[in-house]
Amino acid sequence: MSVCNPNRMLLLKQPIRSWCMRRAIQTTSVTNKNLRAGQYKSTIHRTKPLTYEETQQPFKIGATKSWNSWNTSNLHEEGRASETTTEDMFIRKFMGGTWHRLLASEVIIKRRHNMIIIACLVFQAVPPRKMYFLSGYTEELLSTFLNCPVKVELQTVKDKKDIIFKYI
Repeated sequence: MSVCNPNRMLLLKQPIRSWCMRRAIQTTSVTNKNLRAGQYKSTIHRTKPLTYEETQQPFKIGATKSWNSWNTSNLHEEGRASETTTEDMFIRKFMGGTWHRLLASEVIIKRRHNMIIIACLVFQAVPPRKMYFLSGYTEELLSTFLNCPVKVELQTVKDKKDIIFKYI
């Protein structure tokens, strides 16, 4: 377009400093929409099942629900924070692959001194002999990979209905 705006020409001829000083900051009111973050939305007929851990609100972690990873590497001036996080991710991926479609809950990782304790709920979909094999396999391989003793603590449930805490 060849049409020139005279106001624009005046702005361009002025020094940049005075042009920037005229700009205003635009603000909006606070909406506080983040109060629902991390919470599940209820259904009309209350048909969505939730476990105990899923029913807890995110801001209540530490009061009514504990963390999924217990370690002291995040304390002030402690080392290995990144290594611990990477190992925890590896353990969770390994458990999900080894116990494929058998994990009924989240994997809880506890570190006590040099030992790693892994706790979770498992479905009773396989015979006990295979369950013992998988727990020993998990302990041996993770002990080898992580160079420390690993203990797997399992609790079994028959089906999904046993771990449902409430319906929303």
